Amino acid sequence: MRKHLIFSLIGAAGILSAQDMPLAQVLIEGEQWQLLAEGYGFTDACAADTEGNFYFTDVKNGNGIFKLTPEGQVSVWRDGLPGISGLQFGPDRKLYACQGKRERLIRIVPGTGDVEELVTGVRPNDLVVTALGAVYFTETKTQQVHYVSASGEHRVVHQGDIVRPNGISLSPDQGTLIVSDHGGKHVWTFRVESDGSLAFAQPYMTVVTPYGTDESKGDGSTTDAYGRYYVTSEMGLQMFDPTGRLCGVISTPAPKAVSVEFAGPGLAWIYLAADGKIFRRKSASAGVLFQNPPVPALMFGANPR
Repeated sequence: MRKHLIFSLIGAAGILSAQDMPLAQVLIEGEQWQLLAEGYGFTDACAADTEGNFYFTDVKNGNGIFKLTPEGQVSVWRDGLPGISGLQFGPDRKLYACQGKRERLIRIVPGTGDVEELVTGVRPNDLVVTALGAVYFTETKTQQVHYVSASGEHRVVHQGDIVRPNGISLSPDQGTLIVSDHGGKHVWTFRVESDGSLAFAQPYMTVVTPYGTDESKGDGSTTDAYGRYYVTSEMGLQMFDPTGRLCGVISTPAPKAVSVEFAGPGLAWIYLAADGKIFRRKSASAGVLFQNPPVPALMFGANPR
């Protein structure tokens, strides 16, 4: 099974040989983290749109969704929706959200702000939306990964194994799903099947943990245009190559890094939610949006490597 997963991971990034992918391919010398917003209780739910705008929530004290423009202007995008811990735009341009506080998975219609309920009676933590409009989300307490098809069919596609499933993302070709483990030391990988089910579950990436514990506090995750995976953790922002090897740990500007996403001009900026604040840092790579068809950052004029 592991052999099949390795081929899936390599193929997902279009890489034919396992080459070293150091942090130097992503971090730009002289660039530092910039503080963009502060004064919140617990920032989370990082997301981006096709214009490079950034979205986030204050899970602890907030009552809605905030929008941060590439120029650094913050506004309330949608009020009256407390307790959102995961966000992502779908191919229908609607904003999908995990609202565990009200035990539901929802999506929000831009412009009108109308809320559409997709699943109720669950406590979703984080989610990812495919280019076909299907949703995968984690439910930490039940140790489950859920799937919701574009037509609304809902089922559990994985349970157990992962101590506290949390952050979730896809490879650029959407053939591999990754799930971070807040209570363990691995990031889990799955092959995505044509019917939405998951196969070949593996604790594939090993996260650096504090001395004396296997609890990584692995949290939010994202993927760049070249198939590298980024996971927030107790030790910082950890980056893995498409084959699951650790490239290094990026120091974060504040403790309690929770959520991460590429946004800003060309999707070339790494945005980070940490310690009630929002930071960003210019990178030499760029993100990818799972639209239909997928929107790599190259289409915005970025030059990832």
